[in-house]
Amino acid sequence: MLSWASQHIITIIASLGYSGVVLLMTLESACIPVPSEIILTFSGFLVATGRFELLWVAVAAAVGNNIGSMLAYAVGHYGGRPLAHRYGRWLLIAPADLDGAEAWFRRHGDVTVLVCRVLPIVRTYIALPAGVVRMPLLRFHFYTFVGSLAWGFLLSYIGFRLGENWNQIAPYFHRFDLIWALLLVIAVGLAAWHHVRRFRRKLRDEGVKIS
Repeated sequence: MLSWASQHIITIIASLGYSGVVLLMTLESACIPVPSEIILTFSGFLVATGRFELLWVAVAAAVGNNIGSMLAYAVGHYGGRPLAHRYGRWLLIAPADLDGAEAWFRRHGDVTVLVCRVLPIVRTYIALPAGVVRMPLLRFHFYTFVGSLAWGFLLSYIGFRLGENWNQIAPYFHRFDLIWALLLVIAVGLAAWHHVRRFRRKLRDEGVKIS
């Protein structure tokens, strides 16, 4: 599955260029599980080949994140907590995760969006609680753009450095690629198991029978 997704991501970027980066980052920010780590590191690799420019990769990532965030923001803004929780469950985002993000908003204000946009995983769904707390839209887009620009630049720079030194590091990647794949599968499995447990506990607390 990971290999299949990676290949399609690479194909889209190779075919569409910066527009492909915008498209994929739009999906990622709309809470669709498209890993930005693959999108941006491969784009950074293309920087090393001379096809892309580092700054424009980061800008494309930020633009895509701003576009995609509008869907999740709108769900939270117009549907409130009930719809945000219902929408999040389909994406294995536990109600407790959304509640925790909303608590961060209460304590730290709108800068929460800026901070969370440079954090793995949570950056994907932070727009939902931002909509719930009715964060001003212009400020939401500003913080989303700045945080996503930093995230995009960081990951694409990593890809760029890997691309520059590919001849030296490629043998190690090929030797340990199975180990990396297994570790990633284990990490994803543990994260999914953690969220499912929290969902089941939440449903039991609400009196819902679980088969």
